[in-house]
Amino acid sequence: MSPSNRNRVILLADCESFYASVEKAANPAYAKRPLVVASEPSKASGLILAACPIAKTFGISTTERLGAALAKCPELVIVPPRMQTYINISLLITGIFEQFTELVEPYSIDEQFLDLSGSLSLWGGSPEAIASHIQQRVLLQTGVWTRIGIGPTKVLAKMACDLFAKKRADGLYTLRPDLIPDTLWPQPVRGMFGVGPRMAGHLTAMGLQTIGDVAGMPLPRLKDKLRARLGRSSNVQAEVLWRTANGLDDSPVTPRVRTSQHAIGHHITLPREYAKRRDIETILLELCEEVCRRCRARRFIGNVVSVGAQSEAEGKSSSFYRQVKLLDGTSSAGEVFQAAIRLFDKIWDGSPIRGAAVALSGLSEDRGYQLTMFDDRPRLRELERVTDDLKTKYGSGVIARASTLLESSQFHTRLDKIGGHDK
Repeated sequence: MSPSNRNRVILLADCESFYASVEKAANPAYAKRPLVVASEPSKASGLILAACPIAKTFGISTTERLGAALAKCPELVIVPPRMQTYINISLLITGIFEQFTELVEPYSIDEQFLDLSGSLSLWGGSPEAIASHIQQRVLLQTGVWTRIGIGPTKVLAKMACDLFAKKRADGLYTLRPDLIPDTLWPQPVRGMFGVGPRMAGHLTAMGLQTIGDVAGMPLPRLKDKLRARLGRSSNVQAEVLWRTANGLDDSPVTPRVRTSQHAIGHHITLPREYAKRRDIETILLELCEEVCRRCRARRFIGNVVSVGAQSEAEGKSSSFYRQVKLLDGTSSAGEVFQAAIRLFDKIWDGSPIRGAAVALSGLSEDRGYQLTMFDDRPRLRELERVTDDLKTKYGSGVIARASTLLESSQFHTRLDKIGGHDK
């Protein structure tokens, strides 16, 4: 680990059972009752999006169907999601974090990185004391309890939170470099940040049972063994795994810039696991349509396409997020989709996914582009302009691709929702 990283103080704050905690804070009558937030609360097939700690004592978990959950706990309180409320509370929590440091990076709606390296002297006390103060302030203002992992890098802060802080009553844990051999390395590989069930299976089959096994294997040998299972494109994955196992991560905590638009993206949480590529392709196309429509509305084009996906198994989430740079800027859904699906195919390991995201960045003002002899883009741009006008005038559902009629499509269920759930 570089000397500069050793002096950093990075926090990963995770909101416990976020949606459920927000609902309990809004209704004190639910404080001591088992509660879940679920899509389609009136149906046994409804999907649990969040379960409070009391509900979890009955064996209820996220992604479980309501019918199964009610069989375990008939007195379960079921509330529908209120996505706009959760977004508002998440932004409020970001504002609280920004009272302690300007370097706050939202990682998801319920997780955020903070870099306290330059602000420790302003607050005094140890990183743990400041983190505890942050916990209490968030709890007082929102009713949401946060668990905080602390470390000199983002990956160590994340694993400190997921593997240790979440299991402690005070919700705090510091993972220092000198503690890694005795605390982090004995953990199973499935506990490593960024390792999903499929990758954990590959590593286990290679004889790598613990995070320490991955950390201790020479990187060239790890690349060779992983390449034998996954192909030549796995070299980057091998290096990321090795660096993560050793706690190495130079990435900074990057605040979201609010003064100008740097990226436009869209994310969806799926109602079930999507394991077939053609189903995932349908979802990615719909995300690209939404992202590009928003870009055109702001008169932007972008030349960096990002795609990500999340999966969950045995109560553990994993995700990937990659990007590729295009030769020319675009706001065409077709062009963005082609880049997104190619990128997805390179990094998807075949695991069923429960969420997907697409973003377009490297944004600039749309001032036209260089035409080629056989360029078909003018016709496509005119077609997109007409469909945009129709959707603006009559609503997003007035015209859609034929693929929205497929069972895997989420287009029609999301027309009047935020993040796929009720506002």
